[in-house]
Amino acid sequence: MALRMMVYVGLLYQALIKQGQLLSDDRLPLVLPIVLYNGGPRWTAGTDVFHLIPPIPDLVEQFKTRFSYLLVDENAYTDSQLASLKNLMVAVFRIEHPASQEASAS
Repeated sequence: MALRMMVYVGLLYQALIKQGQLLSDDRLPLVLPIVLYNGGPRWTAGTDVFHLIPPIPDLVEQFKTRFSYLLVDENAYTDSQLASLKNLMVAVFRIEHPASQEASAS
């Protein structure tokens, strides 16, 4: 997933450049890559491309690609924690699993 997210962000940046939608100082805008996960199995994919590349000698280690994303894993929260939160992330989870949220609210 880290590699896929890196590609998505790279493609977005290419499109912004092509469309001339850079910041006023001709730099790229910040993109915060976020993965919202609410699947059944535990999330096991790494969140940084850096960890997909084997270790290399110290002198060139600093040049290994780094790209990470923010993982928001629904399974990392208890039902009561989710019920107490009021934000967009929880709203998305409730849309995906309305029955489980109603059960935890009662």
